[in-house]
Amino acid sequence: MIQILVNVSRFTLILFFAIYTFDCFAAFRNRISEERQEYLYHKQTILMYLFLINANAVLLFCSQDTRVIALLACEIIYFIVTMIVFKNFYPNSSKSLVNNMCMLLSISFVILTRLDMDKAIRQFVLAVAALVISCLIPLFIQKVKFWDKLKYFYAVVGILGLAVVCVAGSTSYGAKLNISIGSFSLQPSEFIKILFVFYIASMLFEATDQKTLLITSGVALLHVLILVASRDLGSAGIFFITYLCMIYVATRRFLYLLGGIACMFLGLVSAYFVMSHVHTRVIAWLNPLAYADNEGYQVTQSLFAIGTGGWFGSGLYQGMPTKIPVVTKDFVFSAISEELGGVFALCLILVCISCFLMFLNIAMQIRDPFYKLIALGLGVVYGIQVFLTLGGVTKFIPSTGVTLPLVSYGGSSLISTMILFAIIQGLYVRKSEEVTKNETKKRRRVR
Repeated sequence: MIQILVNVSRFTLILFFAIYTFDCFAAFRNRISEERQEYLYHKQTILMYLFLINANAVLLFCSQDTRVIALLACEIIYFIVTMIVFKNFYPNSSKSLVNNMCMLLSISFVILTRLDMDKAIRQFVLAVAALVISCLIPLFIQKVKFWDKLKYFYAVVGILGLAVVCVAGSTSYGAKLNISIGSFSLQPSEFIKILFVFYIASMLFEATDQKTLLITSGVALLHVLILVASRDLGSAGIFFITYLCMIYVATRRFLYLLGGIACMFLGLVSAYFVMSHVHTRVIAWLNPLAYADNEGYQVTQSLFAIGTGGWFGSGLYQGMPTKIPVVTKDFVFSAISEELGGVFALCLILVCISCFLMFLNIAMQIRDPFYKLIALGLGVVYGIQVFLTLGGVTKFIPSTGVTLPLVSYGGSSLISTMILFAIIQGLYVRKSEEVTKNETKKRRRVR
């Protein structure tokens, strides 16, 4: 009976998520009516709940852990509350972003319940805390008018936060990432990357003269150098690429972008020869099978898991994803690919892409140059983080130790990503209200 349920769920879970993914892009079409959009968003919500219930039914029967039922009930309540809050308190919010955030979280809850129930429970508790914060952020984005005046605050807090980690942080896999206080651990770079975007935007939205560019570049370089000193090259890459994109959009000078790419290439080559753990990761990337017992073990197990899963997966509890080191964080995508299948994994990538495209779409529609740069910068942060994670687990690039936003286990990553989504929601609401006001003024003039 259990085997039948597992085998059937292999296809139903893919079907639910595939339809959900198709609707993500169907809702983007220009000529679609508002009624049709509402129908698609409502259908996505139903599909998400069907996915949760189906997956947790398999988890319950396979694990025989009754905590699965309680956790499922809490998750359903959590998503209902999330959608009600954004619908009623922010009626102009993007339903697409709300749905995608909830869907990615539901995938996280399911795969973490499969891998480690205790971590799944902790992830849910952190998601509740993140939701409380996220529900207030769009209000602050709308009401507070001096975000563009706090550039020195953003710079000082960012540099000090990274410096503290560099000096007193705990080392994990060759890099200093966290500040640990007892059992509590915090990764400041996850939050500072948001402040970093605000700093760049507050410096460049009014002027892009040489003096402003030099000051901005100097402070940005200091952020990156501290991260390099902490051996956190994944975060350093996110910061630097975000800086390059924002500089290019603000100045529209291709030479800056080209020069930045050249500097990044030289930096990566230098890191290969200077940092032993970078050298190890490059070796594991070039030929993981040759070093499968040591340096290449993690990448090798990841590739085996992805290959074993095939297109339709082995089914929940039918694979061996726990053999992959740090599977709940950096390599969670491999576990998803093995047990839920390649089709499901491709749909997950497409949902992440739809989020990224939505961020850029919002950035293009915003008129205020400060908020336009904010939306662009946060979109780049999200897109680069997804790329680095997926590239590392599939051997497209060397592993960087970056987590998959909203899916991987980790409190700092989860909370910072939900804050990022909430800021984008605030910008979307702000933009929608400006459009409504302009339309009202036009109607009055016509009358």
